[in-house]
Amino acid sequence: MRKVFLLLSLLAVLGWAAELRVAISTEPPSLDPTTNAAAVIRLLLQYNLYETLLEIGEGGGLRPLLAQHWEISEDGLVYTFYLRPGVRFHDGTPCDAEAVRRSFLRAQDPARGHVHRPFFLNIERIEVPDALTVRFFLRKPDASFLTLLALGDAVVVPDRDDLGRRPIGTGPFRFVRWDPGYQLRLERNPFYWDPERPKLDALVFRFIPDPAAQLVALRAGDVDVVAEVTPEIAQALAADPAFVVLSAPQELVQVLAINKQRGPLGDLRVRQALAHAVDRRQLIELVALGYASPVGSHLAPGALYYADMTWVYPYDPERARQLLAEAGYPNGFTATLTLPSNYVFHVRTGEVLAAQLAQVEVKLNLVLVDWPTWLERVFGQADFELTVIGHVGRVDPALTLAFYGPERREYYFRRGWENPELNELLRLGAVVADPEARRSIYTVAQYLITKEVVNVFLQSPHRILVARRGVSGLRLPTLYVLDLRAAARA
Repeated sequence: MRKVFLLLSLLAVLGWAAELRVAISTEPPSLDPTTNAAAVIRLLLQYNLYETLLEIGEGGGLRPLLAQHWEISEDGLVYTFYLRPGVRFHDGTPCDAEAVRRSFLRAQDPARGHVHRPFFLNIERIEVPDALTVRFFLRKPDASFLTLLALGDAVVVPDRDDLGRRPIGTGPFRFVRWDPGYQLRLERNPFYWDPERPKLDALVFRFIPDPAAQLVALRAGDVDVVAEVTPEIAQALAADPAFVVLSAPQELVQVLAINKQRGPLGDLRVRQALAHAVDRRQLIELVALGYASPVGSHLAPGALYYADMTWVYPYDPERARQLLAEAGYPNGFTATLTLPSNYVFHVRTGEVLAAQLAQVEVKLNLVLVDWPTWLERVFGQADFELTVIGHVGRVDPALTLAFYGPERREYYFRRGWENPELNELLRLGAVVADPEARRSIYTVAQYLITKEVVNVFLQSPHRILVARRGVSGLRLPTLYVLDLRAAARA
């Protein structure tokens, strides 16, 4: 009996050691990244549960994933991908060329609700020459097409509509259970195509919205990693030998989004006043504690073709007051700032913004809503005046800035605003292949977006992750994903 007890104890310890528990502040509203815009879905599941034809490698380059290699026709209209053999979805069905074709037809189908369907409308048709070859025919050249195929918008999924609650992909971990309000559990995919991965038997994402509770759980050993650490926790643990703090810039831009169909906000002079009233350096100092970079456009400083636009509207409260007076608001005005309560970083930013704008007689009424409400009301219905949120980059500016183009007139911060010159620039940027020409195009495009104050661009927060010492294989790519394929515990 004693031997049995010792064996069971050993197995329990080994099982515990092969399970990585990760604290995350925001619970995903769905587990299907194709039908829900919440970036936290891609953060947790891209590469871990779902996979794409290609992936973003170190330095932003593209490398094979489900596609082993590919060819592009001379006219840039035909892309042929040669798939990895033997890949299966978690339900046992083959992920072959026909499955890939159906996945992209699903993305194009308006009845299936893909949240970024316009990205895929340039695909004219898809052919399957054989079981491991899939060929895409484009309507016009698209310089960002390969990059699109490496993003969470283009994960390869089976042709079904229940992925939001029963996600099925081809990745190293498969879905086991989701306990709403508590945790999401993934376990090793025993049939994964790469025998070297994963290193772990299970991933457990614990939903802990309160930063103080995250710190308590980490110190107590209840979790091994905190995936999105507040700057305060990073500072508190930086000198503690029991933990490792990792930080790096990322493709994420925090914006003060503006509904230009509400009251004074439709006046460019008012929006310019808001831009002049924001002190980015103070935001970085007080909210990010230095873990951020100033930003003046929708592209993060590390993004392809980023151009510094912080000079367009420097911090100038006096100029802000003049603009408000010119617009007919010499005594300022009152507006509602709706904030997602689950994102402490955005809430704190809103509090600092309220203090800054009060200096120019703009009073902000802060309203905190939960994440599902923000997604439904603010993002889905554009029912807001001002909000603070982070927008993740998509590596190529043609994809990141697409929301400012003519196909996205109903996007939540686009309603009531249009710029024909910008539309033409975004059209050219998507089809021109020459890097220097694209750089010129996107520099002007960023200037127009900034000058029109479609949003006020605040800061680019750095990623901060804390792990218990002994956890290895963690990385912080610029893409907003938590890649745990190589993660391990000592």
